[in-house]
Amino acid sequence: MLKINDLVPRAINYEEYIAENNLLAILGLKAFPSSSKVKKTSSHSFTVDPSNEIPLSADLEDLSRLHYIACSRKVTTILEFGVGKSTAIFGNALALNRQSYYDLTSRELRRGNLYECHSIDNSPFWIKECSKIIPNEIMDNKTINFHLAKLNVSDFCGRVCTFYDPLPNLCPDLIYLDGPDQFSPNGDIRGLTTNHQDRMPMSGDILAFEHFLQPGTLIIIDGRTANARFLASNLQRRWAYCYSADYDQHFFELQEEPLGIYNRKMLDHCLGENYFERLSK
Repeated sequence: MLKINDLVPRAINYEEYIAENNLLAILGLKAFPSSSKVKKTSSHSFTVDPSNEIPLSADLEDLSRLHYIACSRKVTTILEFGVGKSTAIFGNALALNRQSYYDLTSRELRRGNLYECHSIDNSPFWIKECSKIIPNEIMDNKTINFHLAKLNVSDFCGRVCTFYDPLPNLCPDLIYLDGPDQFSPNGDIRGLTTNHQDRMPMSGDILAFEHFLQPGTLIIIDGRTANARFLASNLQRRWAYCYSADYDQHFFELQEEPLGIYNRKMLDHCLGENYFERLSK
């Protein structure tokens, strides 16, 4: 089983990490919010209000954790479902990875989207809002790539879920699932849809391209426990899974033997012996 310590050390000091990596400036903040834990909202219905256009405040611990994971795993390509402040964080982490490793990885690895984050959303409004906080240098070098897509109710093996269309055609080594919301999809299956306050988001996109992913791929799901359980029930390959109640995040790592020489080189570079120790357990 994957352990949270495999991804984030217990002793990480978030305030020091945020200061060292200048994350407040990246997020356009001048100081720490009075409470960095913003999953506390003024209303129990805040996150299930289809008319809401107020973005959540920055959850600095979550965002710094994402930054740490992307940097410590030397991530090369990110696929993000749902744009937001995490997009800026991923853009910075990839820029740092590029700065440190591009000469080696461009020569030794076979990667078609080196140091790119592809963020997909069905809302032009949120893509526009998100683009405002991305530094120009990150946008100009194509580190961040926004994709506007339709969101449709469909099914996976008869199970109702949603799919974005189109998806960017790439092979990420980090997938962050934090979208879509439950009210946006078009259509229904025999009257069933996620568009009800007692339903929940149920993305099926990852299942469609699971067999194209390479060993070592990490999926992070922010909250969305029902969706995480849906994926866990339907993923077919050797995924190690853990849930952190403290973070309210789910983690899946694809733990399989390398596919070949280039996948092995990538695993050696990005994850090192720790990955193969997890694989042997």
